[in-house]
Amino acid sequence: MSSAVTGAVQEVQETFAESAVTVTATGDGGAWVVIDPIPLSSTYAQDSSWIAFLITFAYPEADVYPHFVRPDLKRTDGAALGEGFSPTTWGPAGEPGMQLSRRSNRLNPAVDTAATKVLKVLKWLNER
Repeated sequence: MSSAVTGAVQEVQETFAESAVTVTATGDGGAWVVIDPIPLSSTYAQDSSWIAFLITFAYPEADVYPHFVRPDLKRTDGAALGEGFSPTTWGPAGEPGMQLSRRSNRLNPAVDTAATKVLKVLKWLNER
């Protein structure tokens, strides 16, 4: 992993110290990261999920995008998940997951770290 990606992983581990953070190097300087568990709001039938994402070799100049959560995510009210959700596969093994499409259109590498991006995505997810 590049030094920038290693630093990003350390920040994620510190930010989510109460969860397991699993890291798989991609071989090109990047890494797949999985945080498990992450709590879900009462909007969802499930109490928790994992969240996975790729930090590319181009980090911090490249956005950390997209993020993935458990494939069976369901709302408690029975409504569709809505815009920004897409069932797909992710990671080197092609695992099933639900993609959360939340791109940073005005990426500022000094502020928009991998950890802050996860926090923003989780805030969006839990406020839906």
